[in-house]
Amino acid sequence: MISSGISSLAVLLIVIFLFREGFSLFSTSPLENKNIIVVNKTNPVSKLNAGQIKAIFDQEITNWKDLGGNNDSIILFTINDISNYFSDEEVGAEFEFLPDKLNALVDSNPTMLAVYQDKYLAKKFSGKIVNVAKNNIPDFIMGKQWFPTAEPAVQLGVAPLILGTLLVSFFAILFALPVGLATAIYMAEVADERLRKILKPVIELLAGIPSVVYGFFGLIVIVPMIHDVFNLPVGETALAGSIVLGIMALPTIITVSEDAIRNTPRSMKEASLALGANKWQTIYRVVIPYSMSGISAAAILGIGRALGETMAVLMVTGNAAVMPKSLLQPVRTIPATIAAELGEAPAGGVHYQALFALGCILFLITMAINIWVQAISTRRKMNK
Repeated sequence: MISSGISSLAVLLIVIFLFREGFSLFSTSPLENKNIIVVNKTNPVSKLNAGQIKAIFDQEITNWKDLGGNNDSIILFTINDISNYFSDEEVGAEFEFLPDKLNALVDSNPTMLAVYQDKYLAKKFSGKIVNVAKNNIPDFIMGKQWFPTAEPAVQLGVAPLILGTLLVSFFAILFALPVGLATAIYMAEVADERLRKILKPVIELLAGIPSVVYGFFGLIVIVPMIHDVFNLPVGETALAGSIVLGIMALPTIITVSEDAIRNTPRSMKEASLALGANKWQTIYRVVIPYSMSGISAAAILGIGRALGETMAVLMVTGNAAVMPKSLLQPVRTIPATIAAELGEAPAGGVHYQALFALGCILFLITMAINIWVQAISTRRKMNK
């Protein structure tokens, strides 16, 4: 009781910490490093979002009228441009005159959009601070651009990562589940005892191989094969990730399914055979339905392995955060993104919080799949 209570409490605390960090993203601005955006007080534009800011700095929007302002060209200014307007003496050795100079610059340029840190805001600021829309859940889920280090406003669209994760995991299980179930049936019902004693330890040994080894296998064997067969520019694709994940999930699916099938009561199989059913009919009509709960557990564990894998997927999928249109293009998954970027994200920053929000999404996807599989298994039991 004490052990289960401690374990449950630990899991609960982990989930609370994950969601606390993840949901804190939606109370922050997409502007990093305490930056602010200021304009002249006569400028009618008072609100911008992260997408508009990126479009401005990418020169996709060059006129204020596209933002609801006057028909004037936008003059961009960042703190790196200060030397184009003022000398070192005017700014001061310790930048003590910089706030007043920035204030005067914005005040004298009605079409300027300036970005700098709030510590350089003048005490008697005569311009207008633009209100930047905070990160929100719809834009986060549906956005198609993942640039968490973009300046001055980060772009946090995770739709490519979610679709990449689901695409790779779905085709991995589509490959692994039939093969794993067929192997489990063969080992439990067809193979003789001597062969089963050889195959079972070998298959269980595959589960202990580190994921990075599977990743090397994918890079050396599967990626070149896909490159040559489909004549692609690169072989690091979603298909390569699906095959590697499917191979990695096979030991778990085979082991759990085989144990469930072997637990079918001998009396049930003998009764089926006595009624005239052959061996394969008995397996299909009696053994598999009776073992469905164990097979469902194997499927859940296999899906969990596929959804949560990081290193092998990172090595063979190309790691490109683009909307996937086929299995033959590079993709990026949520676990690979977290593994690749968490070490570089400043603690407490927008990028850091976004990665925790990705962890929340992965948790919810896994939980939804588990509930769905359990519901199917329960429905089948009730129908019997």
